[in-house]
Amino acid sequence: MAGAAETSGFALEPLSFTDLPGWQADDPRPVFAAIRRCRRHIETVKPHRTGSFGLSSADLLPAFRALEAEEAGTAEAARALIEANFQPFRITPDGAGEGFVTAFYEPVVAVSHRKDEVWRYPFYRRPDDLVDLSDENRPEGFDPSFAFAKATAQGLVVHEDRGAIERGALDGRGLEIAYARSKVDVFFAHVQGAARLLFPDSSMRRITYAAKTGHPFSPIGKRLIERGAIKPADISMQTIRAWLEQHPDQADALMWENRSFIFFREAEVDDPDLGPIAAAKVPLEPGRSLAVDRLIHTFGTPFYIASESLTRLDQGRPFQRLMLALDTGSAIIGPARGDIFTGSGDAAGDLAGAVRHPASFFVLIPSAVAARYGGGHG
Repeated sequence: MAGAAETSGFALEPLSFTDLPGWQADDPRPVFAAIRRCRRHIETVKPHRTGSFGLSSADLLPAFRALEAEEAGTAEAARALIEANFQPFRITPDGAGEGFVTAFYEPVVAVSHRKDEVWRYPFYRRPDDLVDLSDENRPEGFDPSFAFAKATAQGLVVHEDRGAIERGALDGRGLEIAYARSKVDVFFAHVQGAARLLFPDSSMRRITYAAKTGHPFSPIGKRLIERGAIKPADISMQTIRAWLEQHPDQADALMWENRSFIFFREAEVDDPDLGPIAAAKVPLEPGRSLAVDRLIHTFGTPFYIASESLTRLDQGRPFQRLMLALDTGSAIIGPARGDIFTGSGDAAGDLAGAVRHPASFFVLIPSAVAARYGGGHG
């Protein structure tokens, strides 16, 4: 095993698969289906943007094709194929021994096509005056963190935030997709970035992220901790939701502190066993899809995640699992920071809500390019 290579913001240490905790017990076959979908997108649509880590879609494709060229009928065979085509590297963030994982899910929200006294809280489509910002069109002095702006006769301006929109800034524009009966349900769908909408006739539609106002995401759980409303050890999606429901007179003001507001697009639920089409433009594989910092990591990159303290996702056993980077998120920042997709519905939400755990991150680099990162003899 070679020594750790120094990279910007983290150290990278080449390993062998025998160094991965729990590797021999993992069944990575569900990842193969996600890899196949990812490979098809890269080949038929376009490669994913390369992150600063430098591993590109072109680097990944030969290894992906090799995995599909042979049958992986058993967990042992699947592990052998991974071992033959990749080398694991431990990622150690500067100043920290481990990374950190949370989890997300796809809510199922009861809705109506029509607004009335019960169904009052809308999900919105993207407004036609919302403009994607780039270095070419960003107004001088505009906050560099904003990815979107609003077009007006006077030029590009900051879009209205969550509070302004919920007070009626978009009323009368016909942007409503459907109406929920709970503002808290809508808020958590925004946090997750997707939802399945269940209509009164039992039909179901999916909404997925289309754009946002541009304001930075502010976690309201952090606000509740700072105010002493919830102890740090008790913070979870469930405790945050309970606080909002128990304090309706304060709920709006707290949610409006998260000024970020999400717009959605509609999609069919083509396969109920899969999650929404995420930032990598392929459906999420429950339990095997990871949101990462896309400025660092390229979508499609395999990771092995190991956390001794995270046991709720694997029937009381430590979480030790091969995953594929297929999504990103505003709060997912850093080389060893991940968000695990647990699936759709209330049960998946119960699993996701309390995941906040230290974890070891191992990136799997195709053997053909491992030497570029100091590997090839792990």
